[in-house]
Amino acid sequence: MATFRLSEWFGSFWRPVRRSEGAPADGPREGQRPVTIDAALQLGTVWACTRLLSETIGTLPLLLYRKDKKGGREVDGSHPLYAILHDSPNADMTAAEFWEAIIASLALWGNGYAEIKRNGTGQIVALNFLVPDKVKVERNEAGARVYTVIDKTKRRQVSEARMFHVRGFGIGGDVGLSPVGYARRTLALSIDTDDAASSAMRNGARPAGFLIVPTKTTKDQKKDLRETFIDPITGPNATAKAGILEQGMDWKETKGLPPEDLQLLQCRAFAVEELCRWFRVPPFMIGHTEKTTSWGTGLEQQMIGFLTFSLRPYLTRIEQAVKKQLLGPAERADVYAEFVLDGLMRADSAGRAAIWNVMAQNGIRTRNEIRQKENLPPMPGGDVLTVQSNLVPLDQLGAITAGGDQQARSAFMNWLGIGDVIADAVKSAMVGHNGGPPLEDEQ
Repeated sequence: MATFRLSEWFGSFWRPVRRSEGAPADGPREGQRPVTIDAALQLGTVWACTRLLSETIGTLPLLLYRKDKKGGREVDGSHPLYAILHDSPNADMTAAEFWEAIIASLALWGNGYAEIKRNGTGQIVALNFLVPDKVKVERNEAGARVYTVIDKTKRRQVSEARMFHVRGFGIGGDVGLSPVGYARRTLALSIDTDDAASSAMRNGARPAGFLIVPTKTTKDQKKDLRETFIDPITGPNATAKAGILEQGMDWKETKGLPPEDLQLLQCRAFAVEELCRWFRVPPFMIGHTEKTTSWGTGLEQQMIGFLTFSLRPYLTRIEQAVKKQLLGPAERADVYAEFVLDGLMRADSAGRAAIWNVMAQNGIRTRNEIRQKENLPPMPGGDVLTVQSNLVPLDQLGAITAGGDQQARSAFMNWLGIGDVIADAVKSAMVGHNGGPPLEDEQ
């Protein structure tokens, strides 16, 4: 059973990122809120980028393949690891939830952890997800990695052989570098910009100022004046629409820097683009459409760019980690894991149809293989590979009869666009004068 609990997941957000997880040396800002994972996720850009990456990859099937003797491959559904990677890694999570959590951990902490559970014969039976904030990586005297896991108030050590560890971008250390830790200054600027905008919206309609009193007042009198005149008509919690000033009192309004001079809108727009650089996510994919994308105008081109530059590094890290850490040395030569990317192109019906058309006409896929990809039932005779030349089966390309030779010649002339012209010329030569009967029939 997995020990992961939802309360532990959210509870860990309130602690700053540790150095052991690849965070830079500078700590929280003095006198201000520390930049924690929770504070970062409260920014719309960080939330949207993390969710886009994790949910997109979480919905991709991860299959286990085995190479065959002919150089091809087939899905190895009978392998014990297949159901863990594709269906349910542990008792508490589905495969989509598990890989979604791993990618979110990589995007925020730079590391994804899962404890490997084996049965008595050494076979892997579960991958229990661990919150990165509760895992510390060290080296023992022999030089092997040792993982210290914090379970509530207890600490326990997990060996390297029992830990599935996916490291994010790094410089060859024991852990990946934390994006939130290194983006702390950018996140702090974005948080301060949001706070300034929020403060301007709260207090903009009720400007602050000073109450001018003709005579010197005591501390208690100042307190009474504040409670009577100032607090009800100023500040974000003001309730009175107007106040009454007595005994020669006057009100002097103080004007702050206008929001347009602070360029709050421009600063917030720049913060979105800057944070997108950290997560390598194009701004238009999280709803920031002030600038057009340079990845092409079609959905297919945008998806190819997103797959190549944003998703591929995460997918490759997971695929290689599965092969290195979850498969035995004897299996690594023939068995490997790979994400199925066909689902990313399902929204582009025209592009999908063009791909299937090329594959069917060039003997790459059979009709039934294509129908299976489109969730359609197989059809009789659809398991034969065909090519474009009159869709001749591949195993009959060398057996061209006289009739087949004439058929191929006609198809070639039709492809050149001269088939009808030659046919008309032959017809004219075969008929008599003035469109009469054939010449050989004339007497």
